[in-house]
Amino acid sequence: MDLNQITEKIIGAAMKVHSALGPGLLESAYQACLFRELEKQGLSVLSEVVLPVVYDGETIDVGYRMDLLVEDQVVVELKAVDKVLPIHEAQLITYLKLSNKKVGLLINFNVLHLKDGITRRAN
Repeated sequence: MDLNQITEKIIGAAMKVHSALGPGLLESAYQACLFRELEKQGLSVLSEVVLPVVYDGETIDVGYRMDLLVEDQVVVELKAVDKVLPIHEAQLITYLKLSNKKVGLLINFNVLHLKDGITRRAN
């Protein structure tokens, strides 16, 4: 499956979750439901993937966690905020660099229409 197909399936699953739950819940609720929906669709998905920082030749676990990693290719960062800020997009880009992945999705569930809460970024 190529990256476009994977991201299309992730977005479809996120829309299904958002349609069922609507805005206003905690990020953790959306993460658990999206994880389940992606698994139901037969996708390989990991949650809370440790993302260490390599500094001065050492790998250091500083507590970074990717919300979801789908098919070992797409980083999914979830939010439930009033407004996505530039720092949220920077976080996704940093996660892409640290994980050496090419594509990431930033999905904010705290919107009326989920299409307005999806950002795709490439490394």
